[in-house]
Amino acid sequence: MPNTEFQLSSIEEIIEDARHGKMYILVDDEDRENEGDLIIPAEFATPKAVNFMARYGRGLICLPMSERRINKLGLNMMSYKNDMRHHTAFTVSIEAREGVTTGISAADRSHTILTAIDEKKSSVDLATPGHIFPLMARDGGVLVRAGHTEASVDISRLAGLNPSAVICEIMKDDGEMARLPDLITYAKEHGLKIATIKDLIAYRLKHDNMIDLADETSFVRHSGNEWTARAYKTKADHKEATALIYGDLSETDTCLVRMHVHNPFEDLFGENSPRSGQLQSCMNVIESEGRGVIVIFPGEYGGHPSALMASRNEKQRGISAKQEHVVRNIGHGAQIMIELGIKHLTLLSNTPSTVIGLDGYGLDIKEWRAIPSE
Repeated sequence: MPNTEFQLSSIEEIIEDARHGKMYILVDDEDRENEGDLIIPAEFATPKAVNFMARYGRGLICLPMSERRINKLGLNMMSYKNDMRHHTAFTVSIEAREGVTTGISAADRSHTILTAIDEKKSSVDLATPGHIFPLMARDGGVLVRAGHTEASVDISRLAGLNPSAVICEIMKDDGEMARLPDLITYAKEHGLKIATIKDLIAYRLKHDNMIDLADETSFVRHSGNEWTARAYKTKADHKEATALIYGDLSETDTCLVRMHVHNPFEDLFGENSPRSGQLQSCMNVIESEGRGVIVIFPGEYGGHPSALMASRNEKQRGISAKQEHVVRNIGHGAQIMIELGIKHLTLLSNTPSTVIGLDGYGLDIKEWRAIPSE
């Protein structure tokens, strides 16, 4: 802890502050930006609160909302080809159609925010572009994506409020991002509480469960070794993930783990691709080590070959495909690891940067190991 005189707050304390309309700070983990955001439940986004964020936060003021609300307002994504490392889901910017002047003042932005979250309002009450930047929080919250967008909406929901929030990154006087030691000083100065997204995930894991074990079976691989296959249903998107298990997982040592997005062209058809054969390679490595787990996700097209083929054809014609579901479902994979009793893992991956945020789920990545080519 960089500053022993300051104690991070519990999630219960943050929820209580949010319930009473108080601003707070959430910090994400070191695998992500390790930044802190000023956050307030959106229904308490007064002109004074917006002005505080603009003056003392200095970052971009955004409006995380639920997928349901974003869809009801008919807000299109800012880009369907999301190349941001953490896949922050920006929609087009918005402005209240009535009751604002230039739209940039604290009062105007407050009015736009309150209009957007008002269930009595609809798309006809908003105009685009504008000076407020909505973000779409993924269903399932931080158990699906360990970011400030989902965390802020989770806190508002847990506080019994409208599932929306206003967030703003905290920058230092020199324009650099504030990290935890800076944020502690900042919180003391402004009388704010700080908590971590990691603790919010732990809180939700204790109170919520986003996966159900649907069924399991065993099979003998061509190597002669027996594996167990477990099917898990995810509550947030109603998809299924499969865990392939080999060996005794009750041992407390580090366990080999592969989080694998299924693609039939690479996994079944033998396509000439860098990922072709990786699934079998991982199974071979795990067998040689004596134990391990492969979690297989259905992929961005939900396991529907026709949708995958349509996307491939568009890419071959130079058309960018929609990528709302490109993010690997780390949250569900993490819950499967926890359900299996795995805490310390060696991750099999040739692209470690695509698997981020696991620290927030209480999982300890001891090592990254490249997948050998066959």
